[in-house]
Amino acid sequence: MIGFIVAGLIIGALARLFTPGKQKLGLLATLLLGLAGSVIGGTIAGILGTGGIFELNVLGFIVAVISSVLLVGTAESLSARRKRSISQH
Repeated sequence: MIGFIVAGLIIGALARLFTPGKQKLGLLATLLLGLAGSVIGGTIAGILGTGGIFELNVLGFIVAVISSVLLVGTAESLSARRKRSISQH
């Protein structure tokens, strides 16, 4: 369980590194998005037969980072949209 959390944090941090621009995400958001990305990556790796969802493998790691980059971008987009909506009222 601790390894899963550490992997999620590393994947989330890498996703933020690869996402262009400055993200205004905290440590908890980074961890949660990294965990979500690692579940997606592990699931896809499991479907492709390269390992299980909780096994560390290269394909799962790469897909996890890519998914987390997409999740970080989506979270930033939603956050910016919400802030613009609030400031207009």
